[in-house]
Amino acid sequence: AMHEGHVVSAQELTEFLQPLFTQNSRNLVLFLQDRLSIDDFTYFSESYGNRNPFQNEILQSSPSSLVLPAVDCKATKYLLSILQESRDWKLTNVTDLSVSQLEVNASNPNLLVVQLQPLTSGLKEISTLEAIAQYDKIIGRVTMDLQERGIHFSVIYTAVRPSRISRRTDVVTELRRQLMAAEEEDSLSYPPLNVTTGNHTCILFYASNFSLKAKSSVLIDLTNATFVAQNVDISASECSDSNTTLSLKYTKPVNGISSLEIRFLMSNKFYEGSARKWSTLDSVEIVQDGEKFAKFNVSAISAPAEYSFHCQLVGTSNLYPARLVPSNNEAKNWDVFISELQIQGFNVINNQFSYASDCTGFFTPGIWMGLVTSIILLWILTYGIHMIMQLTTNNRFDDPKGPALSVPQTE
Repeated sequence: AMHEGHVVSAQELTEFLQPLFTQNSRNLVLFLQDRLSIDDFTYFSESYGNRNPFQNEILQSSPSSLVLPAVDCKATKYLLSILQESRDWKLTNVTDLSVSQLEVNASNPNLLVVQLQPLTSGLKEISTLEAIAQYDKIIGRVTMDLQERGIHFSVIYTAVRPSRISRRTDVVTELRRQLMAAEEEDSLSYPPLNVTTGNHTCILFYASNFSLKAKSSVLIDLTNATFVAQNVDISASECSDSNTTLSLKYTKPVNGISSLEIRFLMSNKFYEGSARKWSTLDSVEIVQDGEKFAKFNVSAISAPAEYSFHCQLVGTSNLYPARLVPSNNEAKNWDVFISELQIQGFNVINNQFSYASDCTGFFTPGIWMGLVTSIILLWILTYGIHMIMQLTTNNRFDDPKGPALSVPQTE
């Protein structure tokens, strides 16, 4: 039993999971979502007037169960490594698009990691409700399939980070995401992707959401594959003092695409105007199945060579501060969305990001709005004072005891 407000630490989580390693069950299924909180189960319930998306009764039918209302992000980050170290599991990564092709050899211990597609930011509540209902169906489909085969298994349903942040000031301070150069790596939900040459790290790459959409229909979420499960091949990446290429190769990211490679091409040049070197992300390339080549020109992604670059939103939308502009016809078939991007391709020290140069300028739209409004109000005030100063009063007055005052029209 957990008292209200208690957050389970990594050590406590390891102790709670000990029965999974000592019981006769040799199979473990980990359903990993991008965002989830215990409040989601009540917020989207029928008591709030919504159609309850959680129809799966596996928790009630299980002979033993454990519900943890709040788990530290650091504990969730190390969950997969804890599970892999606990036993010689056969690790199988499955996406929610390939659960129908699930194959399990019950003679060996199996660790199945089912990576659920993320809830894309900006969706309406009804869309979020439908997405969670779809997750519930996937969980039911996998568990029912294993039960029909007579395979004994245990299930863990968790997420990389919480979907609802507490309004308490002390909790918000602990959970909010700052630049990676300004906080310790342990406080992150997952570490950045690093490319090394020998013992030296030459590229660091991080994003809280890394997604593509092919032909405006097929959503390809690469966040978990890149940073959590690290099912990505970076062997083709290249590093030098003047040019750096980050190559990310994925095998069967979704049904219908056998291979996908994404390249980030960066350069490091000296500019006489600023008398210093600047690192620039020149272009982004997408190669599908080794044939279809899409190229994007990049705007507003540069930083001093000693710094990293950070931007809250990067992608093909016109609303993003840093844009990826299609350079050929094939690029028009792709939509790219990267949130909380931070990248550094030169002068990486101690395997950590350097001070971040943010894509947000010193004069944000809010600041410009305040300045323009202040100037207009100041002009109105100045005009009003000027008009008041132009007012004149009579210098002669009528005396009721004397003759009537006559003022010529010339005056």
